[in-house]
Amino acid sequence: MSKPTIILATSNGVGMGHLARASAVALSLKDVANPIIVSMAGGIAEIPSFMGIRCEYIPGRDRLWMSREKWDQYLRDRLLALVEETNAKVLSFDGVVPYPGVIAARNANPDLKLVWVRRGLWQKKPQRFILGLQAKMMDTIVEPGDIARAYDFGPTSKRKDSTLTSPVSLFRKSDALSREDARKALGLDLHRPVALVQLGTGDSDVNLKMTAALEGLLGWKDLQVILTKAPIDKDGNSLAPEGLDIKVARYFPLAKVLHAFDAGICATGYNGVHELLPAQIPTVFVSNIRGTDDQEARARWCHDFGFALRADQADLADITKVVKQLQDPEVRARLSAKCVELPSTTGGQEIANILHALATQSAPAKAKTFTFIRLMVQDHINRGLRHVANLGLRRVALVYRFINPHIVVQVTKQEPPVFSDSIEPAELHKMIKSATRFEHLITGASPAYRAKREEIAKTAYGDLVEIIKK
Repeated sequence: MSKPTIILATSNGVGMGHLARASAVALSLKDVANPIIVSMAGGIAEIPSFMGIRCEYIPGRDRLWMSREKWDQYLRDRLLALVEETNAKVLSFDGVVPYPGVIAARNANPDLKLVWVRRGLWQKKPQRFILGLQAKMMDTIVEPGDIARAYDFGPTSKRKDSTLTSPVSLFRKSDALSREDARKALGLDLHRPVALVQLGTGDSDVNLKMTAALEGLLGWKDLQVILTKAPIDKDGNSLAPEGLDIKVARYFPLAKVLHAFDAGICATGYNGVHELLPAQIPTVFVSNIRGTDDQEARARWCHDFGFALRADQADLADITKVVKQLQDPEVRARLSAKCVELPSTTGGQEIANILHALATQSAPAKAKTFTFIRLMVQDHINRGLRHVANLGLRRVALVYRFINPHIVVQVTKQEPPVFSDSIEPAELHKMIKSATRFEHLITGASPAYRAKREEIAKTAYGDLVEIIKK
């Protein structure tokens, strides 16, 4: 019996949580199925070459390459074309809000089974109001376990419509590199202490948190500091204080080299918590309060039960003070030892088993046209309400912009899209970040699929004179 194809789609979230979970599930599926990951997250560039999993990048609606309505249709058509090309039986979506295009793809192909991988620990954001309608469109809902689930009082916590699994993590003790090998892979000194800092940069408040955290590492003798991106603001100014030995290193998946680190400073996202703590890395969590993820609840649980330290994300002095505690070897030893008690992170395999069972069932899914129409009507109502609310803000913004003209730093080039099936991370990153429209194809795509994708692109972007192929 041939292996079934399963498509794992993810949104472009604040962090790498959605993509990391999809990668963990895909790795667990490889022996019994043909997993394909599609994502709006730029991090997908790392996956094909390092994990041997076929992938496609889909430009998100935040790229503003087309109108919202066109993007919904574009996403639907992209997914339907991929399903037809690969004969996929199951489409899994990991994200807070299943896009209308995802649900429309399922409704257009009733033989396709739709699974929602719905993380818990939601903040009480407006997305909660259509949870019921979204749930009815699904064949199955899976909730990846969270070590901090006891502190989940959000809108998904009382729902009975999902199957709960163990936590999902890309960290696997069995294939993680040893301390020595991990340090060699990162080009680090084998004997000096190393701290990993994963807080990100961008808005001014995020930048200030990065600086405050780095200041907490000053004075740690012989310390090597590893960041996954350069600590600079949008103008190229350094966010790092003088006196630190900082190295920017990219390694994917980072979970494989976690044994290289003596300490970590990290946002309290699902991904960071469920990789660093199972790897027994003494960690300070500095929450990112943007998005739907209730990182503060997760950070409080980790701190209250002694698995990690929590810094007050709103208090820069507290961030520096708490990070400084990591310099104490007794504190690090205590945190590391406590992490042994954490539950197993086998959720990736459990979700893979659920998806594989669905893919090998013969009973077709049922069309849910009426529920789909209700959901789309509600989506348009929600957009209308947001539009009305934004009119006043827009008027204020227009006055402000008249006084302070906006400087455009990047615009989409009005050129035909570039088509490529590249799996090279550097090349993919460049094309994804480019202002030129980029259409990514899975490796081994048929001529018919390429032709279909060109047709979809023309519908989305307008009648193009030519298609640039690479």
